[in-house]
Amino acid sequence: MKYANDAAIDSYSEWQQTQGIPIHRGFFIENLQNVELSPWGFKGGLGAFINLDGAGGTNDAYVCEIPAGEQLKPQQHLYEEMVFIIEGHGATSVWQKEGKKHTFEWRPGSLFAIPLNARYQHFNGQGRAPVKYFAVTNAPFMINLFHNLDFIFNNDFTFTDRLPVEEDDYFSGKGQLWGRKMSVNFVADTREIQLYEWKERGAGGKNVNCGLAGNVMGAHISQFPVGRYKKAHRHGPGAHVIILSGQGYSLLWPDRGERARVDWKPGSVVVPPNQWFHQHFNSGAEPARYLALRWNSWRYRFVALSDDRPVDVSVKEGGAQIEYEDEDPEIHEIFEQALAKVGAPCGMGAMVPWCRG
Repeated sequence: MKYANDAAIDSYSEWQQTQGIPIHRGFFIENLQNVELSPWGFKGGLGAFINLDGAGGTNDAYVCEIPAGEQLKPQQHLYEEMVFIIEGHGATSVWQKEGKKHTFEWRPGSLFAIPLNARYQHFNGQGRAPVKYFAVTNAPFMINLFHNLDFIFNNDFTFTDRLPVEEDDYFSGKGQLWGRKMSVNFVADTREIQLYEWKERGAGGKNVNCGLAGNVMGAHISQFPVGRYKKAHRHGPGAHVIILSGQGYSLLWPDRGERARVDWKPGSVVVPPNQWFHQHFNSGAEPARYLALRWNSWRYRFVALSDDRPVDVSVKEGGAQIEYEDEDPEIHEIFEQALAKVGAPCGMGAMVPWCRG
């Protein structure tokens, strides 16, 4: 094989540039509803890539719009994809080269994953309004790993373990639950799904972890009450945090580095950079809930991007979490100042040694 020069090749970036749609970068998306889109021939709708710094090039995201009364082109690809419906009602059909076609309906707040290399098509079920969805994929990793687009987009291999041919209720949303861990392929509404107590993360919060379609990427949904904030923690790259409800902010900082702040509301997205500590604060008048789409499902570990430190164990004990008593007191001061601006009481009480609320 001959090479034209000695420059490193980024196969994903080269493919991305051919798509001709906007690429949004940076640290934070204030509102997914306002992301600039343009016609996307590959999908048959409108779209834009979301390549935030915190993903570190390991995974990506995109926003896609399906015009009123229309459908996207049938798709198939050898990378994982999780889909969150931002607005609109419609349906998706999923099928293998052989076997039945699965069709299920979705609405705002729905979450599902496309089984690896299965064929699928999205339909807008509304005649007068567009549908908009947000998807997180591991396309950067897979395209750069194989650097052969024909292998990625025209591969006939059928993953019968990801979507069994005989499965009848694959997208029924029933799922199986073990504590806070759920194996499920369709969540009808991430804003209403039942969550379960997670004492270790603090703030009276609740959580559920979703393993989707046998993916090595996964999702979790967390909620915490008014006047509370969660403990700081860190992990690997690529966790796309989508705010579902509430108003607040997040602090993010590298070890022994300066803190950055992002203020969020429903529709905001933030991706904490690799191994940066980050902490989420509810400074609004209702419970705050978010959805995180990221590497490493609870069932399948992905060695290249895994972090063996427990995310809910203190850093002093080999984990990745900062306990309340070990945090910088200024963090709590900032929180009380934010609450004072909206006239909300602090609910941290005895959880934080220096709480005045």
